[in-house]
Amino acid sequence: MSLPQANRKLNLLQATSINMIDMVGIGPFVVMPLVVSRFQNGLFLWAWLFGAFTAFIDAMIWSELGAKYPLAGGTYNFHRIAFGEKGGRLMSFLFVWQTAIQAPLVVASGAIGFAQYLSFLVDLNVFQQKLVSGGLVILIFILLYRKIETVGKISVALWSVVVLTVLWIIISGLTHQHHSIPFLPEQTSSFFSLAFWAAIGQGSVNTIYSYLGYYNVCHLGGEIKRPEKNIPQSIFISISGIAILYLLMNVSVMGVVPWQSVREDDKYLVSTFMSQIYGYKAGVVVTVLILWIAMASLFAVVLGYSRVPYAAAVDNNFFKLFSKLHHTKKFPYVSLIFLCGLGLVFSLTFRLVDVISSILAMRILVQFIGQAVGVVLLRKRFGTADLPFKMSLYPIPVILSMIIWLFIFLSTGWFALWGGLIALAGIVVYYLTMQFK
Repeated sequence: MSLPQANRKLNLLQATSINMIDMVGIGPFVVMPLVVSRFQNGLFLWAWLFGAFTAFIDAMIWSELGAKYPLAGGTYNFHRIAFGEKGGRLMSFLFVWQTAIQAPLVVASGAIGFAQYLSFLVDLNVFQQKLVSGGLVILIFILLYRKIETVGKISVALWSVVVLTVLWIIISGLTHQHHSIPFLPEQTSSFFSLAFWAAIGQGSVNTIYSYLGYYNVCHLGGEIKRPEKNIPQSIFISISGIAILYLLMNVSVMGVVPWQSVREDDKYLVSTFMSQIYGYKAGVVVTVLILWIAMASLFAVVLGYSRVPYAAAVDNNFFKLFSKLHHTKKFPYVSLIFLCGLGLVFSLTFRLVDVISSILAMRILVQFIGQAVGVVLLRKRFGTADLPFKMSLYPIPVILSMIIWLFIFLSTGWFALWGGLIALAGIVVYYLTMQFK
């Protein structure tokens, strides 16, 4: 399968920056109270560790596939190659089908979280928050309507602010600790209790959402320099760096704000934390920086996902309209318009907590578990001799990945049914339309 690829312009620093600003969006700031409030014993750090472990295991699959098949569209091409002619067309179509729905949900989650945090600075009613979230989606669209090399430079600038903001939060908290955070169970609790693992499951739905994006570079595979090295390196660097930052940020904030007092609806936990340390003005400053991070993350998310429907349409496995490139700037503008347009609609209609669960439920079956199966099929068919990157301890990471993703899938509750129904609808659409081309 040959796809027309854009010039490879993005280096390791730019690729890693795109991954990291995708990962550290509004997510860790808005889900922190959701995670802490799930644990009655204060062991919430384990949900963040579980999320990091899940990302590392899954990263081995992404790295092996991304280094071998560095093409625009990421999972679309992995499925297309791994599952053979008939199965590959169906699986890759299903991925694009669910991406066309869940990618705008990701955009909506960032935009809704942005508007939520902005209300710390300005008293906004529900209608006004919706106007803000919709306006942000439009701004992101305008920023991305340009050449990829310009986008790469913008991503590095956005990433630098992300890292500096999180470091400020961490240093502030570590230098003003009031109490410790439990890491091991007390005598009345246990790692093996049903309550602990129920909390891990529910909490990890939110923490894994905050880690998502470590694979964004795979969607831009056709635009990465030296992809056989830069794709795996950018993935593992991103996860390692972000996991450390998330853990330190949780320790910092919860060492100042008593975890027992945190409620699920504490919308501005980090802003309140900075206000307690330095006063209200510091809370305002960190809120502005968090808003910048949310915007930067949306920038990276839309950039990566806009290449997916394009790659499928070029391969004649999605609606042909999406195959169009801008005549002078050479980027998939129809795909960009569609994702931002639907993201705008979702940002005006959904609640944040429902969006997060929907995103994971839709991705797990077709994308994450599908790729785990796909990497096994590819190894059986082609062997491992020409793999630029080989995962360690194969097949253990593949088995662990599927077990963990099924656990998280069930932990989304009734949204698991929603994810399954979206996949079934995709199968119906595929056989009604794509089969007769």
